[in-house]
Amino acid sequence: MRIWSTQLHEHVGERVVLRGWMLNHRALSKVDFVILRDGRGVCQVVVNDDATRAAVAQWHDETVFEVEGTPKESRQAPGGVELVDPVFREIARSPEPPPVNLRVPEPREQLPYLLDHAAVSLRHPRRRAVFRLGAASLAGMRAVLDADGFVEIQTPKIVASATETGANVFRIDYFGRPGYLAQSPQFYKQMMVGVFERVYEIGPVFRAEPHDTVRHLAEYVSLDVELGFIEDHFDVMRVVRRVVAGMVDGMRERAARELALLDLALPEVPDEIPHVHFRDAQELIERETGERGVVGEPDLAPAHERWLGEWARREHGSDFLFVVGYPMAKRPFYTHPDPDRPEFSNSFDLVYRGLELVTGGQRLHRYEDYVRVLTDAGQDLEPYESYLEAFRFGMPPHGGFAIGWERWLARLVEAQNIRETTLFPRDVNRLRP
Repeated sequence: MRIWSTQLHEHVGERVVLRGWMLNHRALSKVDFVILRDGRGVCQVVVNDDATRAAVAQWHDETVFEVEGTPKESRQAPGGVELVDPVFREIARSPEPPPVNLRVPEPREQLPYLLDHAAVSLRHPRRRAVFRLGAASLAGMRAVLDADGFVEIQTPKIVASATETGANVFRIDYFGRPGYLAQSPQFYKQMMVGVFERVYEIGPVFRAEPHDTVRHLAEYVSLDVELGFIEDHFDVMRVVRRVVAGMVDGMRERAARELALLDLALPEVPDEIPHVHFRDAQELIERETGERGVVGEPDLAPAHERWLGEWARREHGSDFLFVVGYPMAKRPFYTHPDPDRPEFSNSFDLVYRGLELVTGGQRLHRYEDYVRVLTDAGQDLEPYESYLEAFRFGMPPHGGFAIGWERWLARLVEAQNIRETTLFPRDVNRLRP
């Protein structure tokens, strides 16, 4: 019976089979220790037989093998159990030592080298722990939204028009005519509000922006949510709060081993996340820091987000802060203005530990409003026809948000570079592996 390394303690005294990779081989005078790594953890295999010792001595790290043996309690072994009386079967031999040292507690190689050899470097326990945490957070997100009646959708990543404003697009040859990689599922998820009322999508998006920074990627995973029949953007913010809390709960419930390995403390999501208006935030920054020229800017600089994160922790005891009411000039055309202050929008960003994590808000829902804002902007309506059809035939007040998955992970584990929390990063310089 094949079991996982993490199940050894359940089968002490029984004959079991494990399959995995050789993480390490340590030869002493009379006994060898082979460390097996499988998809969930590691196991120490004790080898006493001389012929078997000689055979496994020929293996390099990362050789794939199967071993049958008997679990035995041992204080010195990982997890308190080791495998004795082993019988090995080689499955796939590694021809040479791997390019990345997977034995050390933390990888010592530089990030570009680790990315060049991602197929191997991602096998390091700390590296893969990050992505197990990420998977657990997605499970938590799905649990919350599914329970609230949301429907998970998948929308096209090849689109006919570069219709989203504010970002560059990747143009492709689509059977002899121009196509584009989707910058977001925004239009589609709004259209699907008219079908299901509440939808979400987890999938890649593409931004052809030539940023070469520690926080930008050309391709990333976007966690998108849209819901109908809202009063305003505060209804959307309440869903954001439930989703983020669910993601934290998912990691706590599903990834305790990874949290311990990374020595990571999860954030506490307050029952109500504090919020501050964009203009009030600017005035606060000027008043508290003495910096001039902040009020009137259309957006917050990264340094201002960091300051607000520290302020939220100091004043509210919260790692999270909503900044609401961004200027309409900085938000996409489908954003709903504040009825009382139309120069500002019914939109928000969620700042997590000083970094913008979520962007969202209320959308326009009346057809005539879309025609007006697009016409006023000098836009041709033809590329938007299929999108606008949803509003011609009745759309409720609605809104939504998007979370950058890799950015969430990076801030959570305090990574210095978002590429540390991206499986195979795509940026201005990297197109492989």
